Amino acid sequence: MTTWKIRDFHPQDVEGILALWQSLRANGVEPVYDLSEVLASCEKDHAVVAVHGEQLVGAAVARAAHDQGWIVFLSTLPPFRGRGIGTSLLAAVENRMAAHGLNKLSALMPETETRVEAFSNRGFVVKKNLRYFERRVPVQRAELGALEELGGRLLPRDLWDRVAGMTAEKELLERRLVLPLAESELAEEFGVVPPRAVVLFGPPGTGKTTFAKAIASRLEWPFVEVFPSRLAGEPGGLAGALRQTFLDIAELEHAVVFIDEVEEIASQRSGEPPSPMQGVTNELLKIIPAFRDQPGRLLVCATNFIRSLDSAFLRHGRFDYVIPIGLPDAEARTAMWTRFIPAAALDRVDVAGLVTASAGFSPADIEFAARSASQRALEKAVYDGGAPAGGPVTADYLETIADTRATVSDAVAQDFLEDIEALART
Repeated sequence: MTTWKIRDFHPQDVEGILALWQSLRANGVEPVYDLSEVLASCEKDHAVVAVHGEQLVGAAVARAAHDQGWIVFLSTLPPFRGRGIGTSLLAAVENRMAAHGLNKLSALMPETETRVEAFSNRGFVVKKNLRYFERRVPVQRAELGALEELGGRLLPRDLWDRVAGMTAEKELLERRLVLPLAESELAEEFGVVPPRAVVLFGPPGTGKTTFAKAIASRLEWPFVEVFPSRLAGEPGGLAGALRQTFLDIAELEHAVVFIDEVEEIASQRSGEPPSPMQGVTNELLKIIPAFRDQPGRLLVCATNFIRSLDSAFLRHGRFDYVIPIGLPDAEARTAMWTRFIPAAALDRVDVAGLVTASAGFSPADIEFAARSASQRALEKAVYDGGAPAGGPVTADYLETIADTRATVSDAVAQDFLEDIEALART
């Protein structure tokens, strides 16, 4: 006598579905579809369950896509396997989907799942030479409107790899920021709390903005840049607009939020009576702790003048790391010059000579000099008629290096070294 029966899914069955899900994982089987997808299909698509008395012991969940149906989830509790429950669940869910006029019913199963008799019994055929590919869509449709309102965007996935040189900085950011955020479950296992807010500081033109964008690219999280100067004109004033912006950001599942030149709104507070900007600083100091309570987000603040920041702004508990981004070393300059020199001209250019000549240049300086050299070589070829074919040569680059004024003076470079000693937290 059958001691179980099949019926439609009811909302109160959610806990039973969760128990089935956990049972699979406890036995080393990783379901193809996430729990959130399974539960969504239970509510919106087709789901049947097997019950033994009051206990839910099995479930089959499916959805229709045009003329094809997909089995999203099929599971039976271990003590009830081998009794034909899976076969009956498949028959029941297929019957519920008959109105769609399906031409095909398909299922994806983990390789570790060995209990596939239910599919064989229902006439499913194993297809050979097939591979399953999956890609997570970083931003869901429901978030697109909010992201657009914030002026945020998804950056190219290869941006991290396109950051030339700066190996030490990239490795530090990869280890401290990207790793615990991208592997949050593993981080939790090791007792690591993923970072929520960081400060990047260093001289102008050293790539702080580029690194912030690269972090977002590496994580595949939306990049939202907050511009205080634009918010200042809002009816509620800068402090109110800043507060509302971060409330809007809270609607996103993930985000890298970037504030450049943060010293403009977080400078040292002083004077009586308090200035309007002190109110903005106070508001920002309130916003950061609330922001830190939301997982899946990272605040990146950048500054050229870290000494001017309010002392309360940098304290532990607000920012996890205070990371210096300095001038590129010889290895980094080599990578940058190699990137900016046209491939056809690379063999004819003394890159090592350019690296030596550009000591003290920021990445922005090197890019400017490289672009200028290409422009000069083009003008020589077109107007002077005497330039060799194949692009710029070493002399063109050395001329532009000599004519380029370094962004970072010796005094600023020395101040930066002192700031690292006094304020950096890595």
